[in-house]
Amino acid sequence: MNAQQITLVQDSFAKVVPIADQAAAMFYSKLFEMDPELKPLFKGDMKEQGQKLMKMIGMAVNSLGRLDEIVPAVQQLGVRHAGYGVKDSDYDTVGGALLWTLEQGLGENFTPDCKAAWTETYTVLATTMKDATKAPA
Repeated sequence: MNAQQITLVQDSFAKVVPIADQAAAMFYSKLFEMDPELKPLFKGDMKEQGQKLMKMIGMAVNSLGRLDEIVPAVQQLGVRHAGYGVKDSDYDTVGGALLWTLEQGLGENFTPDCKAAWTETYTVLATTMKDATKAPA
């Protein structure tokens, strides 16, 4: 990721923060619409789950300039998700729901460059999570 992509992601996420609860609800609604089989993977309070999601995204976004510092946490998250039953193919659905949510929430601010930056960010993080489940213990 280059500096311009990092800035685009960080600046756009700052615009999502004030509507974080709404964005999380939109994300999960779209996710379950795209793949209803994912819904049973979420067993707790969805509002709380949404808050955790937005906190995790915020941590990752704020650390994009120092990815090496968050790789261990992202890897652990991937291992935990595998333990919950998340499959590699589910990451594509999550990515689609995330990009849709950002497009809805940011409107005209979700430019093609912004979308490309978010796609790159998600790809890096999702790949790190998936690869962690394949690493020898």
